Amino acid sequence: MEQGVRDGLDVVVVGGGAAGLSGAVALARSRRRVVVVDAGEPRNAPAAGAHNYLSRDGVAPRELLAIGRRELAGYGGEVVDGEVVTARRLDAGAVERFEVVLADGRALRPRALLVTTGVTDELPDVPGLRERWGRDVLHCPYCHGWEVREQPIAVLATSPVSFHQVLLWRQLSDDVTVVLHGAEPSEEQWERFAARGIAVVEGPATGLRVAGDALTGVRLADGRVVPARALAVASRPLVREGFLAGLGLAPVPVEAMGAVIGTALPAGPAGATDVPGLRVAGNVADPTAQVGSSAAAGTMAGAALNAELAAEDADRAVAARRTRTTAGPAEVFAPRSEARAGELVRGARAHGL
Repeated sequence: MEQGVRDGLDVVVVGGGAAGLSGAVALARSRRRVVVVDAGEPRNAPAAGAHNYLSRDGVAPRELLAIGRRELAGYGGEVVDGEVVTARRLDAGAVERFEVVLADGRALRPRALLVTTGVTDELPDVPGLRERWGRDVLHCPYCHGWEVREQPIAVLATSPVSFHQVLLWRQLSDDVTVVLHGAEPSEEQWERFAARGIAVVEGPATGLRVAGDALTGVRLADGRVVPARALAVASRPLVREGFLAGLGLAPVPVEAMGAVIGTALPAGPAGATDVPGLRVAGNVADPTAQVGSSAAAGTMAGAALNAELAAEDADRAVAARRTRTTAGPAEVFAPRSEARAGELVRGARAHGL
């Protein structure tokens, strides 16, 4: 083995969030040699808790991942702290099809890859948004809405998607204000807002007002301040995928309501991609996926990879059986060898048991 290179692995999982750890556990439970490489930057790290995950509702994001790591270790799986910087295919015919190189120079060579690196949220260019992201600057009413119920909520309207969100936030509070920040409601939307008692103000927003480490309002260009204890923002999730360039896998735009809302890696059922042996799961394939759906997608992708590897194992076993003798097919299927194969297959049934 080359110095700094580790081979003999079945699967390397790039990304140790809910999707990656769930996929790794599924593989490890099938006795696959699996290593998770994780950079330690989960998308939901700023949030106080992860929600809509049955039996774990409200768990701190890093605590959830620590639990997942312990479960994986219990099945013999391994987590390596680091960042993958490049990935490439090895020569055709090699048992290990891929090589991934970490930032510190280490290399891992697996038979298959599961990519679950998640996304980075691109935010509107408003001072203060990034610092309060995931705390009281929020993007998902299902992830954070209950925690700000019945409080003043402002919605930063940057695209048609924002106007869809307004109605969801209105379900949680009677005090919702739309701040127009580059988007304009349709006549139908104006009527809906009026009917639901939703205020609309002209922007743009220029900053936040914070007191005692808590959001109290949104500053507008004309000097006014919209009172708010939470600000809803439609982020633009962008796939973390630079290391995949060498494999020819590139992200594509994701559209909703006539607007590009982010990027994703194109994938089919169970995260299948156009690169044989490489599957994706979680936010890299679906920017809108929450913790629970990401975990489920990771499990399905891991199971699918295990099935592919099982088929390959069988094919290799057949090929090895056929070449164990140099006498050719006549000897491979000779009476003695066929009798032995029959004994192995029939087992106790040969005696009527």
